[in-house]
Order: sequence, then C-alpha cells, then structure tokens
Amino acid sequence: MEYAGHRVSNDGTAPAFIITIDTEGDNLWSRAGNITTNNAQYLGRFQDLCEKHGFKPTYLTNYEMAVDPTFVRFARAAEERSMAEVGMHLHAWDSPPIDRPLTFNDTKCHPYLMEYPFAQIKRKVGLITNLLEDTFGHRVTSHRAGRWGFDCVYARILSEFGYLVDCSVTPYVSWASHMGDPSRSGGTDFRFFPDRAYLMDLDYVGRPGSGPLVEVPVTIIPRLPISHRVVPRFVLRSRIGQSLAQRLLPNDWLRPFPGNLETMRRVVRACIDERRPYAMFMTHSSELMPGGSPYFPTPEHIEVLYQSLDALFSEASRHFRGMTLSEYARGLVNSGQHPR
Repeated sequence: MEYAGHRVSNDGTAPAFIITIDTEGDNLWSRAGNITTNNAQYLGRFQDLCEKHGFKPTYLTNYEMAVDPTFVRFARAAEERSMAEVGMHLHAWDSPPIDRPLTFNDTKCHPYLMEYPFAQIKRKVGLITNLLEDTFGHRVTSHRAGRWGFDCVYARILSEFGYLVDCSVTPYVSWASHMGDPSRSGGTDFRFFPDRAYLMDLDYVGRPGSGPLVEVPVTIIPRLPISHRVVPRFVLRSRIGQSLAQRLLPNDWLRPFPGNLETMRRVVRACIDERRPYAMFMTHSSELMPGGSPYFPTPEHIEVLYQSLDALFSEASRHFRGMTLSEYARGLVNSGQHPR
C-alpha cells in the first residue's frame, strides 16, 4: 500500500527512517591522547542532505562535542527548525568526572562505562546529561552507549535520569572479543536480543518487559538464513573467531563503508519487504570529514560517500518518513504497539 510516495504500515502510517549519528571526536579509532573536534565543521553538509530528503538526524552527543562551540551552534539551529535531535553518547574513559583511571591506560583500553563502579557510572551519566540539557535547553531523552557496551545497571541509571529511548542493541552481533578493561570479559553479546523495538525489562535488557525505557535496536539483517546465533560464544571471544564468523555468516548494517551502497540498499529493501516499522541508519560524525576515520581518509572518499548517501536517502524517502529517535519512541509508547 502506498501513500504520498511512502509504503504504509497496518496502522496507516509510513514506517520511520531513523538516522543516528555517534557525535564524537575525530578518529577515535586511533586512540590518541589528544582529542580534537574538527568534524563539527563538516556536519552542515550532512544535515542539508538529510533535510533535502525529509529526514531528521539524531546526534547522539559525546562530552567533547557537547563543549565544542561549532557543534553547539549547529545543533541548536537544527533543533530550532525541528529537523534534528540532540541525544547522549558517553565514552567513559574521557567523560568527566574522571576520578581515577580504571586500567593501566584508559586511552588505549577504552573501557566500557558498564565496567566502572556504580557510583562512577551514575556521576558520569549525570554530568553529561546536565551539560546537554543546560546547553540545549531541553530534556535529553535519547541515548546510545559508547562502544555498544550496555547492561541492566546502565539501563536503570538511564531510566532514573529520565531517558525515554536507547539504541545500543546491535542484534545478531557479539562484542565479546572487543575488550575494554583487560581484566574483564569484553563487550555485550547482543546475538539473542530482539531485532525490533521493545519496552525493556530492566532486570534483563535483552527481553521485552514493562519498564519505562524503550529499546530501538540498530537495523542489522543477517545475509543468510542462519546467523551468529548458531556460533558458540567461546568462538566469538577471540578476534580470529569473530572475523571468521563474520566472513562465513555476514551481517548487513545500514551503515556506510567504502563501496557498500548496494549493501545498504539491500538492507532498506529488506526492511520494506518485511514490513518493518522502522529502519535505523547509523554512522559517526567523524566519518563525514576527510581523515576523520580510517574508512574515509581523503576528500575524494567523502565525495563518493555523499554520492552513495544521496542515492540511498533518495530511495528510502519513497518508502519511509523521517523521524528522530525520540519521536519514534514516543509514537511507539503512545500507540501501545511495542512488544512487552
């Protein structure tokens, strides 16, 4: 069924296209000690592209970007036009307060927030939440965890601070081989989490419940009928095992990498064919700047990226309507159609 160029779901509305941007410092993959935020100067072009196609990005904002004047001016203007949302994103190792290091070198290890003591987690969430709300003049209600590290303690703290929606879940994906604190057990195993939005059970965030926090998982679709769910956990604990599993049982993300336009199109078309209520695109703010990431090192790479994004968003706009993350979550709660 079509309406105004969009495919219509059973409740008479078009599915949502949700654009989420991990808004953070330049090339954090390098794990350098000095964090810069030059990528803030490059976000206007991306915002213009989104608005051209009727989409409204959610900028999930880290501490260093929350105090960057260029980003603050840009994001305030986009929010004033009701064409964007500022949410929260937290990298624990450099987000204040920094009481004491968690590892021998937090800059190199990038420990997960969930690995810190409870009191430190709560202080870090509280400080950046207050900073964002004071800076942008409204409640901050959307969130994604740094390095995808998420658990029930983290979820309860978000709920306590009034967050409505999280988007940290990457279904079919385990981060167990991605270490934070070397003495701990790595990242979260999301393989068996739902791949559609749900109200979270705060006692176990991987199942629907009746808690106040909505989970909107990233759109990831296994390319084969079987997925990483069939792989024993101990295999995915090693980088070699994880790499082999990804090669044999690939998952497709709605996330840009060099030369993957057809992959992203395949994900969008799968969402349409499966009548999914939303598709979530994600990238990092630094990936929109030449040299801001390992993936797009030159201006030529960025030009090709924008050609791909323009084509992708043009196709998506014929089937989806643009919504921020919190807009989608509020609609889900109000409709009562989320799984419990």
